[in-house]
Amino acid sequence: MDTASQKHPQGLWVLFFTEMWERFSYYGMRALLVLYLTSSIINGGFAYAENHALEIYGIFTGLVYLTPILGGIIADRLIGQRKSIIIGGIIMALGQAALAYSEYIAVPGATESLQELREYWLFIGLGLLIIGNGFFKPNISTMVGRLYADGDPRKDSAFTIFYMGINLGAFLAPLIAGYLGETIGWSWGFGSVSVGMILGTLWFWLQERKLGTIGFGPRRTFQTDVAKLNGRDWLDILAWSLGIIGFIYLFVKTWWTLPEDVTTWIIRIVAIVAVTAIAYIVIKNTTGKTEWSRIGAILVFCFFNIFFWSGFEQAGGTFNLFARDFTDRMIGNFEINASWFQSVNAIMIVGLAPVFSMLWVWLGRRNPNTPVKFGLGLFLLSLGFVVMYAADTKASATNLVSPMWLVTVYLLHTMGELCLSPIGLSMISKLSPPKITSLMMGLWFASTALANYLAGALKSILETYLPDMNLFLFLIITSGSAALLMFIISPWLKKMMRGID
Repeated sequence: MDTASQKHPQGLWVLFFTEMWERFSYYGMRALLVLYLTSSIINGGFAYAENHALEIYGIFTGLVYLTPILGGIIADRLIGQRKSIIIGGIIMALGQAALAYSEYIAVPGATESLQELREYWLFIGLGLLIIGNGFFKPNISTMVGRLYADGDPRKDSAFTIFYMGINLGAFLAPLIAGYLGETIGWSWGFGSVSVGMILGTLWFWLQERKLGTIGFGPRRTFQTDVAKLNGRDWLDILAWSLGIIGFIYLFVKTWWTLPEDVTTWIIRIVAIVAVTAIAYIVIKNTTGKTEWSRIGAILVFCFFNIFFWSGFEQAGGTFNLFARDFTDRMIGNFEINASWFQSVNAIMIVGLAPVFSMLWVWLGRRNPNTPVKFGLGLFLLSLGFVVMYAADTKASATNLVSPMWLVTVYLLHTMGELCLSPIGLSMISKLSPPKITSLMMGLWFASTALANYLAGALKSILETYLPDMNLFLFLIITSGSAALLMFIISPWLKKMMRGID
């Protein structure tokens, strides 16, 4: 690859469109999930209470970002990124199909046994999505980084372009899947994103020659600069896929039959084993003061990442319900679907990402370093919740508020996201020791996992321990405090990065 050239390699566009379709799949499901769970049984939903639906949403989205740790380890140590992405795509397409089936078999006045069967397919679908995403998510980001040599100035730009692909899919998904799900039937919405995932996986397979030889994992040698998956690779993909399907089937079938104290201990043991394994791999593959200092910087960034995403991910939960219940969605005689508000962030990303990319270049030496950008992201998040708190105090079931309140919140949160998220992905790629890049990418997503869980559970937690505290006021305080602390420690954190900007 000619690193002197400013033209990006063709492989970037392969990964761009693969990720675009995967995000179409994920964000289509995300826009519908809470609405589907809280919808009445007669309308094909499950009639769950809002807090219960938000908790399921939080656990699900948390695990979606936690499994990339395991997926990163498996790719680094065993099968490589390329096979992992195809396995993840297949499994996620099946997961979306299972969600569609959970509504397809619904009938008015359903018996208790049919509702239990529907819940079975619901959790099968969510389980497949969790595991499939773990195989897919860290490895496609890792492959973007490996298209470029160390020190290549195009890498930050590549991740910004890649991030636009993410948000192009996220923009289209609520419009298409949201319309189909809310207007025609939930199964149509989930079915459409299953098709999207199939298209993304097929695109990746058909265009894989453009990726050169990256992503094949350990102990693989090549005679040319171009390589494709062979018959043995496809047998591995089939074996892993069937194994995952069998595991999810047995898990869902048996987990709910176990006593609560047994499941609690299983979760604790798995957590201890996972933390120990990650610590062992990091220690074994990290050498010298520079690498250890950079690992420390990654951990600090992961900590602040939790504050950002636990606020930002209110979009798929409380913001989604606010759009449905307290927002005036009528334009003349046309009613905007509540799920369509999920596209606002994505279209703003697509529009503003080039502006921010040019801004960082224009600033040159005055360009804020990574810690300061993180602080700016958290500050803009807090400012968004100031607007959301004002909207929440004005709104009621009989006093619907203008949709511009939500649009303004999304604008502020989008600008915060552009200060933090694409820079974060690039930073992990540059700070991580080479042998554990995928693992550290997984650890980054693990901090997002905890944030996503908190995003769903926070409302219930506050109602239990701080019943008089407004959720959005609480998030103003936490994100604002995190922003202030990040600004204070930014010089120290920049030193820890040892020359990486």
